[in-house]
Amino acid sequence: MEDAFIITGGKKLIGEVLLSGAKNVSLKVIIASLLYNTEVMLKNVPKITDVVELLDLIKELGGRAEFIEKNTVVIDGKNLKKNRVDLLHASKIRVSFMLFAPLLYKFMSCYVPNPGGCRIGARPIDRIVEGMKKLGVKIDYDSETGYYDARMSQKPTGSYRFQKPSHTGTELLILLSVFGRDRITLENCAREPEIDELIRFLNAGGARIKRDGSRITIDSVTHLRSVSPFAITSDRNEAVTFATLAILTKGDVTIGAADTSHLESFIKEMKGVGAGVEKINDKTLRFYYSGPLRSSQIETSPHPGFMTDWQPNWAVLMTQAAGESVIHERVFENRFSYVEELRKLGAEIDYVKVPVRDPTEYFFFNFDSGKKYNQAIRIKGPQTLHGGVLNVSDLRAGATLVLAALIAQDESVVNGASIIERGYENIVNKIKELGGEIEKM
Repeated sequence: MEDAFIITGGKKLIGEVLLSGAKNVSLKVIIASLLYNTEVMLKNVPKITDVVELLDLIKELGGRAEFIEKNTVVIDGKNLKKNRVDLLHASKIRVSFMLFAPLLYKFMSCYVPNPGGCRIGARPIDRIVEGMKKLGVKIDYDSETGYYDARMSQKPTGSYRFQKPSHTGTELLILLSVFGRDRITLENCAREPEIDELIRFLNAGGARIKRDGSRITIDSVTHLRSVSPFAITSDRNEAVTFATLAILTKGDVTIGAADTSHLESFIKEMKGVGAGVEKINDKTLRFYYSGPLRSSQIETSPHPGFMTDWQPNWAVLMTQAAGESVIHERVFENRFSYVEELRKLGAEIDYVKVPVRDPTEYFFFNFDSGKKYNQAIRIKGPQTLHGGVLNVSDLRAGATLVLAALIAQDESVVNGASIIERGYENIVNKIKELGGEIEKM
């Protein structure tokens, strides 16, 4: 047996967890570092599979990208020599699509394949491509090779309004706008805090970017220069995973280096179902079991709403709550891959239809009225879960199966450990230090 976690459930998890750096900040900031005309040093970068794959991809393009200490990375893009992104490398990480920005500025043309990453829906990039074109980039897609051919005859200019907010789209258009001809305005942008961290990083290097709600303006600069190491903020998705784990196991876990302002919607729902939550300070939270859990009704939405990445964890939590809970997924159209796996452990989860007046407006993906969707689930609880053999389909679903196995009776096998390790640094050791029984095979 390879690439699996062996987990014995039933133990209370008690102790302290120090969060790693945010995956979704690290990846974007590493790519943004290629825009600098100096070497960039990044601190608190998690040594996870996605980061290592991106560093290898940058090295394949001719740049310098390496860990020089445990969580310190150095990036230098001055010697990039290729403008074609390797298909094999790019297929492993979705963020490879953002390499358009540094490669276009370096070579004025580049070839980037369709992005990889977790398959949690179609995740269409048409809004991103449309935005690139509005700023003056010529881009064509070759369906036979799977590559986008992008060309830039002059510096970007113009403005763009997203039809629906796009996290990756907002970040890529920001990178494309930093060295524009004049002021570029982006409207209806995504509001995730990870985007604000990217802006903070670029402004620290001399960029002139301002956000006013969902409106972002970028005034052109001629270069970016690093003057001091940049520290990556903590991972709010990891915070949610361990917070949920504390309540699930009827334990008591203190989470350090958490930005509590980024977790407000999650904390509100936790308190609503009867979980114990204590804000020790702006960077430390305590989650503890304080009694039986109540059912809930959740719908996902972009920040500041309840994040789509959190709902798989929440589904496991609701298997332990009294009554029927409903989760309605609005952001992606294939986010319930974990349901069949949880059923293997004895979870009672059914797909339900929740009436929506205008689905085209309500859902954040490109809704097709001719297609059948399963966008909501009903969970009955409380339930006693038993062990089983589980298969991971994507990163967040994988973490969910680990959580379920840690409260299940007897032993479970979670196949696909490497998928979980794409986004969680030292997850085995962190769980063990809290008293959980887990081994990597």
